[in-house]
Amino acid sequence: MTLLDHRTEGPATAPPLLLGPSLGTSYALWDEVAPELSVAHRVIRWNLPGHGGSAAELISAGATVGDLAALVLDLADALGVERFAYAGVSLGGAVGLHLAVHHPERLTSLAAICSSAHFNGERPWRERAETVRREGLAKLAESADARWFTAGFTVPGLIRDHREADPAAYAACCDALAAFDLRDRLADVSVPTLLIAGRDDPATPPAHLREIADAVAGSTLVELPGASHLAPAERPEAVLAALRDHLGGGARRGMAVRREVLGDAHVDRAQSRQTPFTARFQDFISRYAWGEIWTDGTLSRRERSMVTMTALVAHGHYEELAMHVRAARRNGLTPDEIGAVLLQTAVYCGVPAANSAFATAQRVLAEEEGSQPGATA
Repeated sequence: MTLLDHRTEGPATAPPLLLGPSLGTSYALWDEVAPELSVAHRVIRWNLPGHGGSAAELISAGATVGDLAALVLDLADALGVERFAYAGVSLGGAVGLHLAVHHPERLTSLAAICSSAHFNGERPWRERAETVRREGLAKLAESADARWFTAGFTVPGLIRDHREADPAAYAACCDALAAFDLRDRLADVSVPTLLIAGRDDPATPPAHLREIADAVAGSTLVELPGASHLAPAERPEAVLAALRDHLGGGARRGMAVRREVLGDAHVDRAQSRQTPFTARFQDFISRYAWGEIWTDGTLSRRERSMVTMTALVAHGHYEELAMHVRAARRNGLTPDEIGAVLLQTAVYCGVPAANSAFATAQRVLAEEEGSQPGATA
C-alpha cells in the first residue's frame, strides 16, 4: 500500500498527534511548531497527495475530503496508531472535521486552524481546478503571499512547495474543497475541539471558525491578531500556546498532577503566597513542568521522582529535595529506594552533597513516620 509521505518526531511511547497541511503547502508548514509539540507527543506530519513527497496517484479528479481522511487513517493504521489527537490547517482542518464526524472513535481531540465547515461554495474551487489543470500552478503561486500571509510576511519554502506541487493532484484537492460542507453535521462532533482563526485571514475568516464553535458543544475559539491563513507559519508561538493548552489540558491539568504528586497542603500553601508578581511563574510551573513534562508517559512517576531527587541533590536544592522526598513516597518509592537513589548521588554528586541530602530525607521520612530523625555523618 502506498502511504502519504510523512515525518515522525518525538518519543514513540508518547501520545500520538497528527498534523495536517493546507492546500499547496507541505508538512514544512509545521516547522516552527512541531518540534516543540514533539516534547510531549509523537508528532506525525503528513503531506497531501502530490505535495512534498506524497504520490500524486493517491488522489484523482472528483476526490472528496472523505478520500483524504481515508488516506490519513491508512497512514495511522500502518504506523500502529489506533487513537490520536489531530490538528490541521485549512484543507487539513477539514480532514479533521470529517474524522470527528465520521470516525470519532479514532480521535482523542481536534484542532481546526484557519479552516471551515465549508469553503464558500463549489464554483470558485471548480474554476480553480480547471485553471490549474489547464495552466499549471506557476501563475497561481505568484499570488500565494496575498492569500496566505499578512502584508510584508512570507515563507519562501512554502511558496516553493506551492509552485512545485503536482497540478493534477492539486486540482483534485480543489474538487474535494468544492464538495465539502459539514455544516449540518457539526453538532455531531463530540471530541474536545479547538478552533484557531487568523483575524486577517481572507480565505477562512474568523466568522467561519465562529460558526463551528457555535455548533460544537464545549469547543474553544481562539482568534489571533496579525495572522492570515497560514497561522502556524506566521504566528507559531501563539498557535503553539493554544495547542499546548488544548492538548495537555494546560495549567488546569498541570495543577491536578501537581496536587497528586506534591499534595494539596503544599500546593495550597504555594497558591496562598501567590502575588501578581509571581502569578505568571506559578502558571508556567503548572502548565509546563506539571502539565507537559510530568504528564509525559515516557517515564513513570516513580522514575521521574528518582531523576528529580538526583538533580536537586546535584544543585544543592535541599528545601526542594524535602518536598520531592514526600512526592517520591506518594509516587510509590520506599524509604530503601529513596536511600538507594541518594547513595547513587554520593558517587556522582559528591559525599558532602549526599550527606546533606540524607539528612534532609531522613528528617522528612521521620516526620512522615511520626518518629524523630537520628544523626547523620
